Amino acid sequence: MTRDGDAIAVSPERGEIIGREIEGIYRMERVRLTAGLARYVGDLSLAEELAQEALVSALATWPTSGIPPNPGGWLMTTAKRRAVDLWRRRRMMARHEASLSHDIETGRRDEHAAIEAALDDEIGDERLSLIFTACHPLLSRDQRTALTLKVIGGLTTEEIARAFLTPETTVAQRIVRAKKILREGDVTFEVPVGEARDARLASVLEVIYLIFNEGYAASRGEDLMRTQLCDEAMRLGRILVGLAPGEPEAHGLLSLMELQASRFKARLAPDGSAQTLETQNRRLWDRLLIQRGLEGLATVKRLGGEDGIYALQAALAAVHARAARFAETDWALSAALYDRLLDRVPSPVVALNRAVAHAMAFGPSTGLALLAEIEAEPQLAVYSPFYAAKGDFLFRLGRMEDAGQAFGRAAGLSGNETERAFLRERVLACRARPLEAENPPL
Repeated sequence: MTRDGDAIAVSPERGEIIGREIEGIYRMERVRLTAGLARYVGDLSLAEELAQEALVSALATWPTSGIPPNPGGWLMTTAKRRAVDLWRRRRMMARHEASLSHDIETGRRDEHAAIEAALDDEIGDERLSLIFTACHPLLSRDQRTALTLKVIGGLTTEEIARAFLTPETTVAQRIVRAKKILREGDVTFEVPVGEARDARLASVLEVIYLIFNEGYAASRGEDLMRTQLCDEAMRLGRILVGLAPGEPEAHGLLSLMELQASRFKARLAPDGSAQTLETQNRRLWDRLLIQRGLEGLATVKRLGGEDGIYALQAALAAVHARAARFAETDWALSAALYDRLLDRVPSPVVALNRAVAHAMAFGPSTGLALLAEIEAEPQLAVYSPFYAAKGDFLFRLGRMEDAGQAFGRAAGLSGNETERAFLRERVLACRARPLEAENPPL
C-alpha cells in the first residue's frame, strides 16, 4: 500500500484481501446489524437493505481508510445515517428521524460505542430478540420459520427448502409474505414478555434446531458441516436456557445440540472424507460436550419433560454418546426411542430414521420393510438420505446391484460435495463386490 499525496493507492491483491476481511466481518455482524436496524425502522425489508448499503460503504471506504476499531458500530452508524437520509427525503416517519438523529449527534464523541450500547435489550442478544419478533402470532408456522432461518440463520431459500422438503418457490413466497404481514401489521420489533414470550417459545426452539441441523449436515457446498451455524445455535440455546430455566424442552434442545456437536472432530477423516458412526474415531469425541449434554438430559428428567420432542432426540444422541465402541450401541433402545418420537412427530424423516434404527437392531430386512411403508411419501422422492439408507440395507443383504443404484440415486440428489463423494465411493464398493453378500453382525 503506497501513499500518493492525500490518497492511498491499494494494490489489487491487497484490495482483494481487505475485501474478503470486510465480507467476513459483515457475515459476523449481519444479523446483529439487521436486528438493531429493524428495531429502529420497524421494517425488516428496509433493515436488510440498509445493512447491505452499509456493507457497500465499507467496501468503498475501508480499503483506503483501514478497518475501524469497532467495525460493527461503524456499520450500524452508517446504516442509521442512511435511514435518516431516506426519511428526510421522503418526509415521513418524523419521530424516527428525530430519535435516530439524536442517537448519532449525541454519540459523536464515541459514536460507535454509543450505538453498540443502545442495542442492548432485556435478553441481551439481538439475534434472539429478532427470532422472537419474527415468530409473531400473525405469521403462520411455515412463514415464521422460513423467515427466521433466512434472516437469522443466513440460509438461502434453497437450503430452507431442503430442510423442509418443500419447493424453493414456496419458501420464497413464504418469506416475502411474512415480511409484508409484519410491515402491514405495524409489528413492533421488540422482545415480548411474560405469556406472550412463552407462547412463542416453541417456534423459537424449532428455528434454533433447524439452524443447528443445517450446520450439522450442510445441504449444499463442499463442506460436510457449517460449524459456525452450529456454534451460533448452541449459543442461542444457552441464552434460552437462562431465559426459561424451567422449560424442559429448552434444556432438551441444548442437550441434543451439545451431544451432536461432540462428534464434530470425528466426522471427517484427515483426507476430508466423511466418516459414519461406525468408522469414527471415538477418542476424538468431545467428552466435555458429552458430559454437558448428559447433564442437560438429567435436568429434563428432573423437570418431567422426557417425552418432549427435543428430549427424545437428545436421548437418542445419548445412546451413541454412551457407547465406547460402535458394536456396543444399544440399537434396541434407539429403536424404542424412535417409536416414541414418531408418535410425537409423525413425519417421513422421523419414520426414515426409525427404519434405520430398527434395521440396526433387528436386521436390514426389517429396515427395508419399514422403508417400503413410507416410500410413496412425495417428500422422500427427492430426499437423498432415504436412498442412502435403502442402499445401505441392500448392501448389508448382499444385493449389490440394487444397492449401487440406490447409492447412485442418493448421490445425484445430494447438494453437498463431501456427501456426494462418500456416496459415490459406496457405489464403487457395490461394483467391486457384485456377488459377495455382506451381512456383518449388528
